[in-house]
Amino acid sequence: MDSLVITVPDNLFIPAESVSLDGAYQPGSITQNAGEYRFEAPLDWHITISNTGGALYVGGVVEGDAVTECARCLEDAYYHLTGEVEGYFLLPGSDRELTEEEEDEYETLGEDHVIDLEPLLRAALVLDMPYIPLCKEDCKGICPTCGANLNTETCTCNKDDDVDDMNPFAVLKNYHFDNE
Repeated sequence: MDSLVITVPDNLFIPAESVSLDGAYQPGSITQNAGEYRFEAPLDWHITISNTGGALYVGGVVEGDAVTECARCLEDAYYHLTGEVEGYFLLPGSDRELTEEEEDEYETLGEDHVIDLEPLLRAALVLDMPYIPLCKEDCKGICPTCGANLNTETCTCNKDDDVDDMNPFAVLKNYHFDNE
């Protein structure tokens, strides 16, 4: 099943009924934390929709590979993302009372009985994306002066000048403190 728009089957309007579905999702790219995650291959998703008595619970997983820019060296950083899908839909005409917290989490299922999985899948992926993506955990980044990728080459900048230029306390280097 590759459609992300699902019409809820009639049997799911019976309490304790459930149905499992799966498919592929091609998000193209997702921008998160000022970085763009690209997905070259479709992602796999597997969900279960369950009637919990007055509401439908959508739970499952979406997973696949993403490429983004390393925050330190700007090279490609590869991630296998596994997002936990979760959504709640209040059934039309339900007399179920929601708590304040549940009101923020639940959507009301429309009269057309359609659930769009795309926002749920996208949210699950975003939650699994690293806040600061790195190509490798010990990435050395780039030289702030010459731009050399310190993972692959040695920078030829004069390190003493660089430190003095970037250090706000460099003006104190030649100051002589009296020990009185």
